[in-house]
Amino acid sequence: MNKKPRNETRVASKANGPSGWFALPAMAFFIFFAIIPLIGVVFLSFMSWDGLGTPSWAGMHNWAVTLSDPLTINAIKLTIIVMVVTWLIQTPMSLLLGIFMAKKQRYREFLSVLYFLPLLFSSAALGIAFKALLDPNFGMSNAFGISWLRQDWIGDAKLALPVTILIIAWAFIPFHSLIYQGGVRQIPAMLYEAAELDGASKWQQFWHVTIPQLKYTIVTDSTLQLVGALTYFDLIYVLTGGGPGGATRILPLHMYLLGFKSFNMGQATVVGTLLLAVGLALSLGLNKLSGATRMESQAQGL
Repeated sequence: MNKKPRNETRVASKANGPSGWFALPAMAFFIFFAIIPLIGVVFLSFMSWDGLGTPSWAGMHNWAVTLSDPLTINAIKLTIIVMVVTWLIQTPMSLLLGIFMAKKQRYREFLSVLYFLPLLFSSAALGIAFKALLDPNFGMSNAFGISWLRQDWIGDAKLALPVTILIIAWAFIPFHSLIYQGGVRQIPAMLYEAAELDGASKWQQFWHVTIPQLKYTIVTDSTLQLVGALTYFDLIYVLTGGGPGGATRILPLHMYLLGFKSFNMGQATVVGTLLLAVGLALSLGLNKLSGATRMESQAQGL
C-alpha cells in the first residue's frame, strides 16, 4: 500500500485546519445581523406592541387575528397572483432576451445597453415616473390624444393590479436577462455544431439544446423571481400606496401599513414571519424538486 509523504500530509492538514477560521468573521456577522434579529421578529409576533411602549405577551392572539383578517387573506391572494403572473411574463421574455444578447454582433451589444437601462433607476424613481405617465389628467392619455389611453390606470380597482404587474415585469426583466445571457454563453458550442450536422433547425436547437442546458439557470432564476416577488414594496408603495381599495396591497406593503400606519407591530411581525416562511419554503422546494444545488458551468461556451 502506497503512503503519502509526510510533507504532503502536513500541507493537507494545514489547508483543512486553519482555513475554517477565515469563515468566522462572516459567520459572526451573519448571526449578529440576520439570525438574532430573525429570532427577535418571531418572538415579537407573540407580543402586543405599538412600537413605542413596553411590549406585552399576547400569545397566539396576534396570529389568530392576523390570519383571519380579510385584509391579510386578500394580501395573500394578491401576492400569489403577483408572483405567478410576473414569473409567467418575465421568464420567457428574459430567456429570449438573454439568448439574443448572448451573441457577438455589435448591434446586439448596443441593444443590450438599452435593455439594461431600467435597472439604472431605483424602484421609487420608476414608481414616480409611471405615476406621472399614467395620470388621467396630465399623463400620456392627453399627450397622444388617444381616447383609449384616457383611463384611470392606477385609480381603477380593475386596472391597478394588472398595470402594476406589467410595470414590475418591465423593471426587472433586464436583470433576469443578464442571468440567462451568462447561462447561454456557458453552453458548449460543439452541441450546436453537432445539432446542425444532424439537420436540426434553430427552433429544434432551442428546445433540445438550449433549454436542457439552461435547466439549473432556469431553476435559479425562477427562485430569484418568486422569492423576490415577496419583497416588492417601494415601487408599489410609491405607485399606488396599496390602493385603490386594497387592490394592490400585497403582503410586504400590508406588513408596513400594519406596523407603521396602524402601529400594530405584533401583527406586522406575524406577516413578516409568514413572508420568511414562504420564501424559505419556495427556495428549498424548488431546489429539492429540480435537484439543482448549483448553476453548472461548461468549459467551452459560445
